[in-house]
Amino acid sequence: MSKTPLAYTPHDHGHCVSSALAEADTLCARQGVRLTALRKRVLELVWQSHRPLGAYDILAELSEQDGRRAAPPTVYRALDFLLDNGLVHRIASLNAFIGCSHPEHPHQGQFMICRSCHTAIELGNTAVTDAIAAAAAGIDFLAETQTVEVVGICAPCRLAA
Repeated sequence: MSKTPLAYTPHDHGHCVSSALAEADTLCARQGVRLTALRKRVLELVWQSHRPLGAYDILAELSEQDGRRAAPPTVYRALDFLLDNGLVHRIASLNAFIGCSHPEHPHQGQFMICRSCHTAIELGNTAVTDAIAAAAAGIDFLAETQTVEVVGICAPCRLAA
């Protein structure tokens, strides 16, 4: 029996966004860091869908939706803050960012990325993390961070083809 990821099922995406923002408020307060209005807005934009969003896409959205004329360094600083506090993950192959579905637990990310619709699903599989750490230790390598990106075709895109 396979579990269908939330991104592929009809759901109240507004609830995804509001839950992520509420959790970010709580985590930032607990960590004693400031979730400014801009940082929160950038996080909200990242959570708009289950597709990774690039910094320049965020800039365009800020301009179009909010009428803000933010400079690229401002958005990158906001993204750095969100990354440093575990609220988003960076998808290196796409040079884009996606909301972290479990920011309350520091972890490494594994993502299934559909090359057709660009939806990215975070797995959070500790067995994968442990296997990479064990392989690294086996060659006397200290892995500091790890992000696994697997590109393929999601079930909805395969069905539509």
